[in-house]
Amino acid sequence: MEATPELTLTQARGLVVIDEAQRLPDLFPLLRPLCDDPARAQTFLMLGSASPTLVRTSAESLAGRLQTVQVPGFSLAELGPEAHDRLWLRGGFPRAALAGSDGAAERWLEGFRQTFLERDIPNLGIRVPAAALGRFWTMLAHFHGQVWNAAELGRSMGVSPATANHYRDLLAGTYMVRILPPWHENLGKRQVKSPKVYLRDSGLLHHLLGISSMLALRGHPRYGASFEGFALEQILIRHGERDAYFWATQRGAELDLLLLRGHHRYGFEMKCSDAPAMTKSMHIALEDVHLDHLWVVHPGLATYSLHPRVTAVGLRDMETLVDLSC
Repeated sequence: MEATPELTLTQARGLVVIDEAQRLPDLFPLLRPLCDDPARAQTFLMLGSASPTLVRTSAESLAGRLQTVQVPGFSLAELGPEAHDRLWLRGGFPRAALAGSDGAAERWLEGFRQTFLERDIPNLGIRVPAAALGRFWTMLAHFHGQVWNAAELGRSMGVSPATANHYRDLLAGTYMVRILPPWHENLGKRQVKSPKVYLRDSGLLHHLLGISSMLALRGHPRYGASFEGFALEQILIRHGERDAYFWATQRGAELDLLLLRGHHRYGFEMKCSDAPAMTKSMHIALEDVHLDHLWVVHPGLATYSLHPRVTAVGLRDMETLVDLSC
C-alpha cells in the first residue's frame, strides 16, 4: 500500500478499510479524485486515533467528502449496570475494561500511555518532547473537571500559557481530553466564559493519579471530580456531543452539563452522593438557564423526584430513565 498507494486505491473495489489513517497523510490528496468520480467502485472507511482538525491534510483535501464518526470507549449501556464500578475505575478502552484483574488493566494503561507519548504523537509529525507532554498530562489529571487556566498550568510547568494551550489542544485532538465550552447569554450576571477540561477516559485519569482500586478511588481527593467526568462521558455517549456546554456564574451557581436539543434545554448535575438533595445552585440554574428538566446524576441506586422539573437518578439507570423528550 505504501509503495503503490495510487494504483492500490484505484484498483480496489467495494469497501476499502484504511487503518491508522493519520499515519498516511499523503493518501488524502489521492482520495479526493476517487471520491469525486461518479463511477467510483470504492467506499473508503478510514480508521484513526486523531481528529481531522489535528491531521490537517484530511480536513483540507477532503472537505465536503469526509464524514467523521467518533467511536467512544465502552459504555454502561454495552457492559450493563453491573459493570458500573469496573468501568468507572478502568475506563472504556476494551483491553483495560475487560482485563482479568485491576492490576492487568493498570499495566495495559501504562503501556498505552508510554506508546502514545513515544510513538503515536511523533507519528503525527508533532515535535513535542514526550517527557514534557507526559508531565503536562499528569498535571492536567489533577485539574480534571476544572475551568481552564492556561496561565496557572503554565506557571506550574515553567512554560508559557501559549505552550500550555498547545499541549491541551494536542491531547484534545487525539481524543485524550475533552474541552467543554461554556454557555453564556445576557442574564444580567457575570458568567464564566472559559471552558472546562476533562480527561475523557476515567481509567487513564486514575492511572495518572496513581489510583488502582475502588477503595483507593473512594478515599482520593479527586473522587467527586472523577465521577463527574465519568458520568459526563456516559451521558454524551448516550445523548450525543452536539450542543453540549457547562454553565457557571462568577458568584458560584453552576450546571455541570447543558444539552440544547431544538428549543429544549436539559441540564445534568453530577453529585457523588447516594442521596443528593436540592441545592440553591440548582434552583438558580432552573430559572436562569430556563431548563425544561434537570437530572441529578449520582453513583447510587435510588431514583426520586426533587422538584417538578428535577429528578435524581443513579447513573446505572440513566439509560432507561433519562428521556430528553420530556
